Amino acid sequence: MTLVARHGAFLRGLFLLLVLALFLTGCTGGKPATDPAPQNVEAPADSLKALFSLTIYSPDGKSQDLDAVLFSVPNKRYRMELTGSLGIGVASLLWLPEGWQMVFPTEKMYMKGAGYMVGLLNDPSLPLVHIHQVAGLFDGRVVPENLEEVSVRDSVILGAADSDSSVVKIHEARDVLTRRYTYAEKDGEVLWLQTLGRDGKDEMLVIEEYKEFKGVKTPSKISFVRDSTTFLKLQVRRVTRGKSFGSGTWRLNIPRSYQRIGE
Repeated sequence: MTLVARHGAFLRGLFLLLVLALFLTGCTGGKPATDPAPQNVEAPADSLKALFSLTIYSPDGKSQDLDAVLFSVPNKRYRMELTGSLGIGVASLLWLPEGWQMVFPTEKMYMKGAGYMVGLLNDPSLPLVHIHQVAGLFDGRVVPENLEEVSVRDSVILGAADSDSSVVKIHEARDVLTRRYTYAEKDGEVLWLQTLGRDGKDEMLVIEEYKEFKGVKTPSKISFVRDSTTFLKLQVRRVTRGKSFGSGTWRLNIPRSYQRIGE
């Protein structure tokens, strides 16, 4: 059994946490190394720190609960840490414009790549993740930026009684690569967002609840569904903005003894 097969269910949940997209623009080669920290990394006013919890569901019905923290300078750089029981580190992700790294310390494995898509190019069963889109969820942005709207229509959601019925708007849109998205909106809130994965299966983001964090309405309970099966649920606990992050936030060490996933 391959490394990807053994760890596929676990990685699948982590990847869609980090949601959806098209093509990874190449992987770096060579020996494991630490990318140099960028200079002048004082946090600008738009920096963001989010604390959240998540549950990963595997195909055999088992689940795994994790805690996580995201350090974000939107559209510029991201650091995400996931921990399990007793605070043991499960995964670390560092995304910088020059490349990304993801480390699984308990597995002694790592991944590296370049571009804003995070994932394994050679395993179509694992979703590739648009890092800016996922980080944008914590800043109240659900729909990818710069979509071209194709159509919009009204749809009635039936309740237990006629008085409980409501009207939502169903949007059809596409991105610059002509990838199609469908999403439902009610009173300015996106209820769900759907597109096709690279293997042709439906991938859906379902917003179960919104909360305001520092005056910004943000999805606080999110389910990730693939081919009608929920495999990840996420709950946002706290979001703060305008905080300074130490330079160590933007470094991620990979021991030379770790094995690279996909090789």
